[in-house]
Amino acid sequence: MPRKPKPKWPAEINGHRLHPESLMMSYGYRPEWSEGALKCPIFQTSTFVFQSAEEGKRFFELAYGLREPRRAEQLGLIYSRLNNPDLEILEDRLTLWDEAEEAAAFESGMAAIFTSLLTFLRPGDVVLHSEPLYGGTDYLLKHILPEWGIEPVGFLAGTPEDEVRALIDEKGIGERLRVLYVETPANPTNRLVDLEACARIARDHGRPDRPVLVMVDNTFLGPLWQHPLKHGAHIVLYSATKYIGGHSDVIAGAALGASELLKAIKGTRTFTGSMAGPWTGWLLMRSLETLKIRMEKQARNARRVADFLAEHPKVERVYYLGHLKEDDPQYEIFQRQCKSPGAMISFEIRGGEAEAFRFLNSLKLIKLAVSLGGTESLAEHPATMTHSDIPPEEQRRIGIRENLIRLSVGIEHPADLILDLEQALEAV
Repeated sequence: MPRKPKPKWPAEINGHRLHPESLMMSYGYRPEWSEGALKCPIFQTSTFVFQSAEEGKRFFELAYGLREPRRAEQLGLIYSRLNNPDLEILEDRLTLWDEAEEAAAFESGMAAIFTSLLTFLRPGDVVLHSEPLYGGTDYLLKHILPEWGIEPVGFLAGTPEDEVRALIDEKGIGERLRVLYVETPANPTNRLVDLEACARIARDHGRPDRPVLVMVDNTFLGPLWQHPLKHGAHIVLYSATKYIGGHSDVIAGAALGASELLKAIKGTRTFTGSMAGPWTGWLLMRSLETLKIRMEKQARNARRVADFLAEHPKVERVYYLGHLKEDDPQYEIFQRQCKSPGAMISFEIRGGEAEAFRFLNSLKLIKLAVSLGGTESLAEHPATMTHSDIPPEEQRRIGIRENLIRLSVGIEHPADLILDLEQALEAV
């Protein structure tokens, strides 16, 4: 495929900016570049042929930062660990919903998280993080990074800004703070973290030569319902397996942010080999075309499901952003920072693990499986599944109880989902 100048964002028609859901169909690609193919082909190749030795030299100079690019000069295709057309076009499209300058695609969400942290953290640094986190992230921060001399310090999602600041002072970590890592809404409790407060804390503890970076795992609300970069975050992270992929058939991750930061992340990605492959890139491009209609349907279904659960006598409590009341401090954060409650629901069933298992084992339409954001509805037991590597006492402290069940609501008919939930609850 010939190397052509990338179209500028936003694309326009007669001065009117096109919406992301329209741009997902063609942004960054032209059929004439690939024999008129309507869809971008899969460039299943490990390496690319240079037209001359001089061209190869120029490409490597840019790839390894040996010189600055000349006016309108772009990095050419070299090797699929560095760049590939499917990867580049996917990354162009990933920027659209978040209005990011640049994106980097990875072969998993954990690869995106680990590579991004590895790029900026050094021995002696501190990561201040919200809790609860996805179990894999929790293990990475608390068990792997400390072996490299990096200290994690946690605070519960929903903790007021002044208390987070007091924690920083109490621990004496202000001078060593390098990353403020948050997952909002929290997995699996749906507790929110105030991103603007995080941005203020980061600014107050950063220096020009050592900024404190705010990294946000935005997987639960996805690219549609929350845009962390607009609230002061520096890097947005996704398990693209979830809503972006949306069909439970691909594992992938993404990082988005300013070009300067993403250039550094991509540099680390080159040498860790954690980039997404062309087939993964192609699958995600396919999925991005239907992202909005899928997520809108899932959110509508989730509202119906959450309302049903809230009224059921065998359900003790429902964790759903759409049920926040005006007197709840989380309500103001939700109104300011979220565009929808999304489609993730957690609820506590009356009883304990035995009752939770009886419910899960009785489901017929909803599948008993981990992951989320797919077209099908999924249910799981966080305490013994996604967060099982967190000690029980820690689970209780961060709000994960043995009667907690997490639902990812899909695109089925809502009446059928409620019918399945009702018969499973009757079995408890």
